[in-house]
Amino acid sequence: MNLDANSPTPNDSQHHITGTVESIVFRNDETGYTVCNVRPAKDGSWHSAVSDEVFTVVGVCAAIWEGEEMQADGEWVHHPSHGNQFQAKNIVCITPTSLEGIRRYLASGMIKGIGPKFAQRIVDKFGANTLEIIDKASARLCEVEGIGDGRRKLIKESWAEQRGIRDIMIFLQSHGIGTAKASRIYRQYGADAIAVVKRNPYRLCEEVWGIGFKTADGIALSVGIPPDSEIRARAGLIHTLRTAAEEDGHCYTMEPDLLLNAQEMLKTSKDIPLETIAVALNAEYSRGGLVKEDGRVYLRDIYNAEFRAAEKLKRLLSSPRSFEPINAEKAIAWAEGKIGFKLADRQRQALSNAIENKVSVITGGPGVGKTTIIRALTDIFQARKLKLGLAAPTGRAAKRMSESTGVEAQTLHRMLKFNPSCGKFVYCAENPMECDCFILDETSMIDIRLMEQFLQALPDSATLILVGDTDQLPSVGPGNVLHDLIDSGVIPFCKLDFIFRQDASGYIVRNAHHVNNGERFELPSGESDFYFIETAEPEKIIERTVELMTSRIPKKFRFDPLNDVQVLTPMRKNLLGTEYLNEVIQRTLNPSGPALSRGMTKFRQGDRVMQLRNNYDKGVFNGDIGIIKSVDEEEAKMVVLFDGCPVEYRKSELDELVLAYACSIHKSQGSEYPAVIVLIHTQHYKLLQRNLLYTAITRGKKLVMVIGSSKAVYIAVNSNQVRERRTSLGLRLKNGLDRGSPR
Repeated sequence: MNLDANSPTPNDSQHHITGTVESIVFRNDETGYTVCNVRPAKDGSWHSAVSDEVFTVVGVCAAIWEGEEMQADGEWVHHPSHGNQFQAKNIVCITPTSLEGIRRYLASGMIKGIGPKFAQRIVDKFGANTLEIIDKASARLCEVEGIGDGRRKLIKESWAEQRGIRDIMIFLQSHGIGTAKASRIYRQYGADAIAVVKRNPYRLCEEVWGIGFKTADGIALSVGIPPDSEIRARAGLIHTLRTAAEEDGHCYTMEPDLLLNAQEMLKTSKDIPLETIAVALNAEYSRGGLVKEDGRVYLRDIYNAEFRAAEKLKRLLSSPRSFEPINAEKAIAWAEGKIGFKLADRQRQALSNAIENKVSVITGGPGVGKTTIIRALTDIFQARKLKLGLAAPTGRAAKRMSESTGVEAQTLHRMLKFNPSCGKFVYCAENPMECDCFILDETSMIDIRLMEQFLQALPDSATLILVGDTDQLPSVGPGNVLHDLIDSGVIPFCKLDFIFRQDASGYIVRNAHHVNNGERFELPSGESDFYFIETAEPEKIIERTVELMTSRIPKKFRFDPLNDVQVLTPMRKNLLGTEYLNEVIQRTLNPSGPALSRGMTKFRQGDRVMQLRNNYDKGVFNGDIGIIKSVDEEEAKMVVLFDGCPVEYRKSELDELVLAYACSIHKSQGSEYPAVIVLIHTQHYKLLQRNLLYTAITRGKKLVMVIGSSKAVYIAVNSNQVRERRTSLGLRLKNGLDRGSPR
């Protein structure tokens, strides 16, 4: 590192240093916090004083790559474990000029198509002119052995992208935005990113995944948008409604509540007048972004989804079938002969409802015969040569339907076939699907937006059977579709409540129903499929969880820890949250091998991962679980297998994934695993509810182990105050579609 001739010694305070980034020890892409090793420049007095010794620099910077030349201002500090470090207050990185710096810069993975091997070849060929060749004469890259036109184009495009990202990152860093979010902003707006952010930062929280209102608002205030401006008030109103939809599942908010909640949320050093927010609200009504109906205020897309879903359901109910009526009594008797046993009265009623009505609902908990009903229905409809469509919200649930019926089932997204070129589903109101009968499983987890899109894609002549469990957690997204359909009184439904799966060791089903009834666990004295392990200390719970998943369960029950065993916990943060649990389990189960890093997470070949957002281009969706098949450190990319289908991720896309050895109970909805380990502790107090524990237990197919404190179990079992969701689908079905007058 180079100090000016008059600079103080390392024991003094302020310094200006220069050098080359040798390696990046740690980097948090969200905050820009970086720990790196830097080699001092060879032409300065600092170098002459301490030779070529590499030093550690710690600080925040917008963008940094190995091989770059660094300039930093700060002070030397002594770390008790790591020795002398340079604590930088300001860091500026510039393009390297030395051959070794250029080689390391290109080998760092920042440019797609260049890894260590090609970096060496390119520098050997072009020397000090390398970066100028890439920037202005990239056609010459084809002179390098192994580089064809395809790789050349990839390198050129990536080079241009990185230069754009750097400018944007430096701008956004000054407004408190980290590297990962800056990359997403660049991918959304390209070269226009800075102009968009300056003009209306609130677009970010609507159009860029992972950017919330708080971040956009911080940028807005820092670029000079007044805290009491109408544009900020309008953004605050939309954010308040989005928060109610995404966090609480509400489809609407009453207008007085909306105004007060928005005012409270928008408070800064001075209050924003309620009159300003009211003016902004009326402007949003006029613009059409928000809809008011009988005092209820909706986001436009949620209002449309509710209205159109009710409209379509009424049309389904009133339209003729595509096939001749089926004699339910004869069909049920035939189905009983085929499956080899007599159905219970309630099962026969459920079958009769489904056969005789255009739309019907079947509900019930585990072991009550829902799968038997679905299998009988598919047999009956197939015997009539009818075309069937079977679907579920998740891949695991669809696979389960396929296995139990022998008929191919799909996820809803794959059934509707998203077309990335136009950003819409292929099947819709204008292009409906062509099946006679549709059976939809795990309906409780489908939100109003997805349900409306599915309903629009049905022909009016279709028969629709909705199956689900109303006692599970509601959908992650807004709405309470299954409850609304039942509560409307318009849709025929049948609840199955007699437990059939009660073999000698079937304690999973028993205890699920015990929890649902507010009762204690029933624990066997010998071997079983259900165990409760009393452990009150969080550290002990983690230790037991790792031991069970990686050693005891595989040895005793012959389950594969990677594919068969899932850890479930109520929350993401804290010691018993998914983030820390995944880190600990990965260290034990998959500690080494090729990896790509994002922040503090390393994604290794063989890791189990979960997708965090719907990515229609890749064909993977929020909650999908896959296994990392391969990691290419040279090309900075990896391949993940989702249900056997390979999906490629670049390093810049890793923010869409998290490790999934442990996942939240909410994220496990719709999935079923051979074995689950459920963590429950008073640390999770705010989330301890009966339907949460019930949902967790019902995810286990062959083995459930609950680890935690009896006190936490008691709290969960006795907490049944499920928060009501503000929805109006049931009201629209019951009272008619023309209720109210939207503004």
